[in-house]
Amino acid sequence: MIKTLIFDFGDVFINLDKVGAMKNALRLFKLNTFSKEMTACNEAYEQGHISSEEFIGFYKNEFGDLNETEILDAWNFILRDFPMHRLEFIKQLASDKKFQLILLSNTNALHIKWIQEQVPFYDVFKGQFDQFYLSHEIQLRKPNHSIYQFVLETNNLDPESCLFIDDTEENILAASELGIHTWHINPEKDDIVHLFEVKKELF
Repeated sequence: MIKTLIFDFGDVFINLDKVGAMKNALRLFKLNTFSKEMTACNEAYEQGHISSEEFIGFYKNEFGDLNETEILDAWNFILRDFPMHRLEFIKQLASDKKFQLILLSNTNALHIKWIQEQVPFYDVFKGQFDQFYLSHEIQLRKPNHSIYQFVLETNNLDPESCLFIDDTEENILAASELGIHTWHINPEKDDIVHLFEVKKELF
């Protein structure tokens, strides 16, 4: 019996445009492409292997005339859409109190701050969840520690009682390897609001 629902944030609820963000950064830096060093820094930051301060420091060293805000605004994800009916679905689910709701974000506090400023009702959305974890920050503290294992241990959860919902195959596989039930959704079809129809055998 499923008692805990674990949701990934990006694209499950909010539509993000990473390609657009990369183009925006290149425009700001007046580049056609990132150098090998920049690409390595970008990937290390995304994967949580370097801190936000180290990331900013690298680009300030490369482009001394840019301030911190400009660097972060250029790199942060471009907001595309946050459908209101997805928010209403989570509010209804939270009001039922039947499940523990956990939200994961494969990003960092800086990205979340940017999104929060762009989405007026973000705090209302986040407030529907019992727990909220930034996987970037967890991996930064424990690089070899799976965020899914972290969530299980921190909340004393039985994997069989959990359902992880995401649109990324790599994340789905990582969670399923721990025995967590998973659902690989298609956010373009708004699968998220059809949770109980599609996974009715688990409830």
